[in-house]
Amino acid sequence: MNVVKCFAALGLLLTLVACGSADRYAVTLPPVTETVRIAFRSVEVRDVSLPSYAAADEIHIRKNDGTLVSSTDTLWADAPERAVALEISESLSRLTGRAVASEPWPFDAYPDARLDLRFTELLATETGQFRATGQYFVAVSGGGRERSGLFDQSVSFDPKSGPAGIATARGQLIFQLAEFIATSGLK
Repeated sequence: MNVVKCFAALGLLLTLVACGSADRYAVTLPPVTETVRIAFRSVEVRDVSLPSYAAADEIHIRKNDGTLVSSTDTLWADAPERAVALEISESLSRLTGRAVASEPWPFDAYPDARLDLRFTELLATETGQFRATGQYFVAVSGGGRERSGLFDQSVSFDPKSGPAGIATARGQLIFQLAEFIATSGLK
């Protein structure tokens, strides 16, 4: 009788776990089609600052009335602040052919420059736009000219594509942002 109760309890537990699982969506970066020359041999991407909704695991969407909606059933595959920093690092590295890594810096020699990104918005809309706005800062080792600038980037996606389309759009948007920073802030 105890064995039957154990199997019944195990079956109930497995059912609850299966019902409570969420879908996770990974971001894929687009391929590099051309390279960008920058003024630095190495760049560290510091911790990325995201708004609280964008730093959450849930994928948020802005509705036409301005409200943000999300579901615990649709989550990013990785912690957004960590993921965006890695996506920017990988994009810059692939675009420039230079040593680019996110914080903490993995090499013995200090980087020539440090990139700090502060997002005011990183959000998909129900009308099919994924937008990133904010400011970047480039600190230069050895007393070089430090820089800063604003960014406002967006890409379109098909709203009917759901969370998978949003994840694809974020990959395109982050890559586009890396191109902008390479040409505007790292030259």
